Amino acid sequence: MSTASLPLPNWINYGLIPILNLIIAFLISGLVVWLIGESPLDALVLLLQGALGSGEGIGFTLFYATSFIFTGLSVAVAIHAGLFNIGSEGQAYVGGLGCALVALALDRYVPWYVTMPFAVIGAAIFGALWALIPAWLQAKRGSHVVITTIMFNFIASAMMNFILVHVLIVPGKMAPETRTFLEGGQLPKLDWLMAMFGSTIGAAPLNVSFLIALVMCFLVWVLVWRTKLGYEMRTLGLSPTAAVYAGIPYARTVVIAMLISGGLAGMMALNPVMGASARLQVEFVLGAGFVGIAVSLMGRNHPFGIILAAILFGILYQGGDALSFDMPNITRDMIVVIQGLVILFAGALEYMFRPALARIYQKFART
Repeated sequence: MSTASLPLPNWINYGLIPILNLIIAFLISGLVVWLIGESPLDALVLLLQGALGSGEGIGFTLFYATSFIFTGLSVAVAIHAGLFNIGSEGQAYVGGLGCALVALALDRYVPWYVTMPFAVIGAAIFGALWALIPAWLQAKRGSHVVITTIMFNFIASAMMNFILVHVLIVPGKMAPETRTFLEGGQLPKLDWLMAMFGSTIGAAPLNVSFLIALVMCFLVWVLVWRTKLGYEMRTLGLSPTAAVYAGIPYARTVVIAMLISGGLAGMMALNPVMGASARLQVEFVLGAGFVGIAVSLMGRNHPFGIILAAILFGILYQGGDALSFDMPNITRDMIVVIQGLVILFAGALEYMFRPALARIYQKFART
C-alpha cells in the first residue's frame, strides 16, 4: 500500500494536515507582504484586530461566516453523495428571490418571526428547484453535474438581473432592487448575543440567520450520519457501483442529494437579503457560493469543520478590509491573493504533506 493511501488517524487527517496547510498558506502570504515592504507580523496583528478586536469586528466576521456556512454545507452534502456542486452561487442567487417574495408578501401583515419560517422554506425551495435540472441531467442523462451547475450560475445571474430590472424594481427608481422590506420582513440583529459578552455589534449586520445556519449544521450532521438516506448518500459517494449492487437507487439518491444541496445554498440568501440590506439587490451573493467550496474542503465536509473554516474565511474577509485600510500598500487585491492561497492549500494541495506524514506515522507505529 502506498503512503498516499495509508489510513491515518483522525487527529492527523482532520487536525494536523489542515493546520499545516494553513500555516504554509500564511507563511507564503507573509513573504508576499514582506516583498512589498510591510511587516508580516504587523499585518497579521492588524488583520486579527480588525476581525476579532472589537464587538463590531466580531459581528462582521460572523456575518460573513454565516453565508459561508450555508454554502459550505451545500457543497458538503453533494460531495458526500459523490457529486461536486459548483452551482451554489446560482442556487443562492435564486434562493434570494424565494425569500424576497415571501418578505414582500408578508412584511405588512405579520411580525418577522412569522415571516422567517416561510422565508426559510421559500429560499430553500427556490434554491432546490434551481439544482433540480442539473440533478436530473446527471441522474438520467449522464451530464456531468460540474458542467451543468457552472452553466446554471450564469443563467441564474442573467435571469435575476432581468427580474430585478423589469419586474421587481421600484417604479421611478434606477437601482435594480426591490423596495426595502418593512420590519415584518427583516431578520433582527443579534445585539443581545454580543451583549452577553459585554460588547456591542455596532454597525455589523450579524442577524438571526447565524443561528439558523448553526441549526442547519446540526440537521446536516443528523442527515448524513444518523439516517438511512445519509447512509445511502455516503455509500454512493464512496462507490457508485457498490451502492447500485446493494440496491440503493442511483437516480433518486442523486436527485435528493442535489435538492438538499441546492436548498442549503438558497438559504444563504437569508443573511444578506433579509438580514443585512432588507431588500433584494443585484449580485448580493458576492462569491459566497465559490468560497463555500473551499470552506467545505477545509472543513473535511463535516458540519463542525465547516463552522471553523467559515469563521476563518470570515476573519480573512473582515480582517482583510481593516488591513487594507490601515496598510494602504496592502490592497484589497492582495487580500484576495491571501484568500486564494488558503483555498489553494486547503483544496488543490490538500494532501501535499500527507505522504510524508504517512511515512513518519508508519515508522513510529511500528516501533
